[in-house]
Formats: sequence, C-alpha cells, structure tokens
Amino acid sequence: MSHAIIGFGKIGQALAHAFARRTIEVTVASRRPPEALAPLARAIGPTVIARSLQDALRADTIILAIPFGEHTGIAAALPDWNGKTVIDAMNALVPLEELDGLLSSAFVAKAFAGARLVKGFNHLGAATLATDPVVEGGHRVVFLASDDEDAIPPVAALARQLGFAPVKLGKLGEGGALVHARGRVWGPLIFQDLFRKEQ
Repeated sequence: MSHAIIGFGKIGQALAHAFARRTIEVTVASRRPPEALAPLARAIGPTVIARSLQDALRADTIILAIPFGEHTGIAAALPDWNGKTVIDAMNALVPLEELDGLLSSAFVAKAFAGARLVKGFNHLGAATLATDPVVEGGHRVVFLASDDEDAIPPVAALARQLGFAPVKLGKLGEGGALVHARGRVWGPLIFQDLFRKEQ
C-alpha cells in the first residue's frame, strides 16, 4: 500500500514525522512545487519523499492535511476516486449551514465520490501529533469514523503501524460527530490526548 499526505503545513509535517519514525515511505505534496518541499522532507527523514500533486494522487491512501475548502480542488484533480482511501484530517471552522447541514467529513465525502473516506488524525494539535505516540507503554489514541465499514480496518492498521491506538467511533454522523469541529463548536473529543495500554 502506498501513502501520501496532501498538505505540508503543521499537520502534514506532524504526520510525516509519524511515518519517518517508523521508516514507512510516504509521499508529501502541496500547492508548492516538490523542490520547495524537498529540503524539509529530507530533514524529517529519508522515507519522506516530496513529489508533485499528480504523483501524490497515485497513492492508495491519501491523507488530506490541507485547509478546509481546498479539498474540492484536490477532488477535481482525479477523474475517478474508486479504489482510493481518503483520510480526512481537516477541521472546518464554518457553520453547518455552509455545509448543507452536514458534518464536515460527510460534506467532504461528497466531493470524493467513489473513494472510501475516513475521518481521522484531526483531533490532536500538530505539536502533539508530531511527538512519539508510544509513551510509557501506552499508545496515543486516534479516533476513526466512516460511513463505509470496510474503510476503517486498513486505516486502523496504518494507525497501528505508526504507533497509535485506533479507536473506532462508527459512522460520521454518529460517533464521528464527537471529533468534528462544527462552526465554533468543537466535538467533545477534540484535543483529548488519550492513551491506551494495548493497541
């Protein structure tokens, strides 16, 4: 399975550190050309490879770590998202009315028709997400939610590979609502830095 992080700001870099820590190859890309990202990518680790956006979109699993709203441009960059897994690590600080009354990930899912969309890696701040998720025998929790039950197991497996303890919250509009930013209201699990002894 190949992985890519779209967006190389604080969250994208934090996730890149997680891949580098476990020497798992990951492509990183953004609106900037790959040569602009390459020095920082190399500094994070040799398995973090800066590539063009089009190259990044060839990955099997794509993590969206871009400002909310930019996802529509990413979605339009591929004619067909079938077979792709998209991990939504974004938070939307806009009212529900601007999202057709949907939670942000359900709104995002509409743009990526055919993809398996999972909400994940969004509830922690970048500084926390960048640190080693294994602390004194415990694994930092990441919450996962999706309307596609088959989408969660491979993302949970990736989270475990990266050293996190995945916790499944169910569907986006049910348990997943606990980790959504809704307008100026944060879900109750946002910023909850929790650990589990066993993955």
